[in-house]
Amino acid sequence: MSEGMYPTSTTELARKRRELAPETEAAFQAFSQKVFAEGALPVKTKQLIAVAVAHVTQCPYCIKGHTKAALRHGATQQELMEAIWVAAEMRAGGAYAHSALTLEQMEKVATPAAS
Repeated sequence: MSEGMYPTSTTELARKRRELAPETEAAFQAFSQKVFAEGALPVKTKQLIAVAVAHVTQCPYCIKGHTKAALRHGATQQELMEAIWVAAEMRAGGAYAHSALTLEQMEKVATPAAS
């Protein structure tokens, strides 16, 4: 069954991924568990970061999963929304910052090289 353009995440899809690349799947799961374990950053903070990044990468599965995990680890709705706004600002800021490349090229085209 599908939710719009993305298939619903199911245990069958997870099983198929495991069957097709079991060692890689196991390594990815171990890596994920290590990354999201309590460390210098609390788990809640890591999950808030993941929600923000998921919005930038536009992964609906990550958005849903990490939102649920963040809430389970005590994140508030306000914290989640602020994390999303940070992601939005960073995405927009990247476009703004990279305008320097266009400005540089415009200058080069406007100023022909001396012969």
